[in-house]
Amino acid sequence: MENTTKGLGPEQQQQLLFMMLIQQHEQIAGMGLGRIPNPVTNKTETDLQSAKYAIDTLVMLQNFTKGNISSDLNEFLEQTLTRLRIDYARAVSDAKRKSEGAAKPDTGSTEASTDKPDPDQSGSPGKPDPS
Repeated sequence: MENTTKGLGPEQQQQLLFMMLIQQHEQIAGMGLGRIPNPVTNKTETDLQSAKYAIDTLVMLQNFTKGNISSDLNEFLEQTLTRLRIDYARAVSDAKRKSEGAAKPDTGSTEASTDKPDPDQSGSPGKPDPS
């Protein structure tokens, strides 16, 4: 860490630490979403609860720092949250499709179901549950 902050002023060090905190939670969420291999097992695993916790932690951080961080840091946090929310919504949708596919017997029909909209075309990725 000392090499990373060498030559930076106190304010710049704080900004760098804040960005690193955001990136740490982004990586935790990425592991939970199955995008990043687990460094212990070196396997890609999906743990949506872990991903949701990391995203919710960043939302809490955003709420607590509102108006107290630079516009650059706020934009970085907002962009990170937007990407994670989209990825989370896709992962939840994929998991739901997989569980529905496993629960329904294959009827051999190739006709697409029209009773549910395609979540990839809905235009709104949704947000993780705030609880």
